Amino acid sequence: MTLFNHGLVALVATSLTHSVLGGVVSSKLQVHIPNSLSKTDGYEHREALFGIPPYGGSIQQSVIYADDELCDPSKLNTHGGYPERGKDADGKMKPWPSPYILFIDRGGCSFVKKVRNAQRTGAAGVIIADINCICAEEGKDPVCVPAPGEICESTEPIMADDGSGSDITIPSFLMFKQDADPIRKELKENHMVRIEMGWSLPNPDARVEYELWTTPTDKISRDFQHQFKAAAAALGNHAYFTPHMYVYDGQKAGCEVIDGVSLCQSLCTNNGKYCATDPDNDLSKGISGADVVKESLRRECIWKIYGVEDGIGEQWWEYVSQFMHRCDRESYFTNEDCVKDVMSKSNVDFNRVQKCMSDSGGLEGDVVNTILQSILAEKEASGVVILPATYVNNAALRGALEFATVFKAICAGYMKGSEPEVCLKCAHCGIDEYECVLKGECPGSKGSVSVQLFAISLGVVVVLFGCIGLVQWQRSQRQMREQVRGIVAEYMPLDHSKAESIGIPLDETDADKGEIL
Repeated sequence: MTLFNHGLVALVATSLTHSVLGGVVSSKLQVHIPNSLSKTDGYEHREALFGIPPYGGSIQQSVIYADDELCDPSKLNTHGGYPERGKDADGKMKPWPSPYILFIDRGGCSFVKKVRNAQRTGAAGVIIADINCICAEEGKDPVCVPAPGEICESTEPIMADDGSGSDITIPSFLMFKQDADPIRKELKENHMVRIEMGWSLPNPDARVEYELWTTPTDKISRDFQHQFKAAAAALGNHAYFTPHMYVYDGQKAGCEVIDGVSLCQSLCTNNGKYCATDPDNDLSKGISGADVVKESLRRECIWKIYGVEDGIGEQWWEYVSQFMHRCDRESYFTNEDCVKDVMSKSNVDFNRVQKCMSDSGGLEGDVVNTILQSILAEKEASGVVILPATYVNNAALRGALEFATVFKAICAGYMKGSEPEVCLKCAHCGIDEYECVLKGECPGSKGSVSVQLFAISLGVVVVLFGCIGLVQWQRSQRQMREQVRGIVAEYMPLDHSKAESIGIPLDETDADKGEIL
């Protein structure tokens, strides 16, 4: 079965390349300095499928050419590269001045490794410069001509995640050779280059549409699915959510039952038509792929009944959250009593859901299930390959699936001036967006003290303690004078002039009396 999965991934990855990269443009790359390299519409580029872009924002920084493949983390040298800089106290070239965008040549190791090492040096973003031309299509003039002895590549490179990129938080782009070469030349001639990397989401109107591709056994999206119900409710009719359960086409994968035999065994339903990965990789026991397909169909029906109309689907979110809490284990995953209990707590009608599942074609026999068939069509159209996957206004989000990342991306997708109140309050909290959505205000904002009030209060306290200190000092001086007068009076009476001549301080009362008693 592993061979079939690998073949399927390769097939869908090809679809992803054309769908995402050739579809919605959600990022831009522009050179601001030198102006001679600036282009009206920016530079064509490819966005990495890892890292976390600042959706709705941009990075505008000077560029450093690493002059190194940046493949070995033990040999990262921030004192090299171009433009050259002055010497430090040790006689070395000064380190790369933060913040900066790092310009790195392609080759030597994976894109993920290069960007991870750039992140370790403190880079705000990364530009990978392609070192190979892309072959021109037949009948078209080439935009990049290989040097003598070099060959062109027939396909574009994809900045894909190699499976280890979840720790990368900075964004990165791939720049084509014909565009990267002039920038490298400027940098090596010690000229300043300043680049902007920007991200925007299509914002055609006052409603944002967002989607989630996942499976009932997906562990990565658990926290997100637990938490985002609050945001979905707060966004209300300003946003429209669509959940997609991921199943794959068993017929294309060779899982269809022939003469009563299926190579995929318990992975599929409907005689091998609709399949899902076995979550515990044991086809003989535990939760099977067919069980996952059944739960996927159930969740699709719940959404159809309770979510399609308003795009919020509070019952769907509650059911998913309750199911993960109560039934997401081997002994309860297929337990109908557990499912009924979860539906009851989520205000979901069990009989309506069962009828939906049955009316769509069911899961038994060599029949087509209309809902599962539509899932396959949507999957092919979207080109989804990595799960979980999230889209906002048809633009794929990158990075870890976290509440803050998705929420801020949704808020960035609104047409200016049409943002819902929850976005205005919470999208720029910078502390805990989830808590803000729950409470309706940024954490710590209620009852907090303004800077001006704090400064005034601090000033009053300082003055108060200063006055207390002055009074205390005057009191101690007066007590000291009284002690000195008492000691002197024991030996001899002195008049006013004699007291002053021996250095005894007088206060106003002494001056009035004219003597020390």
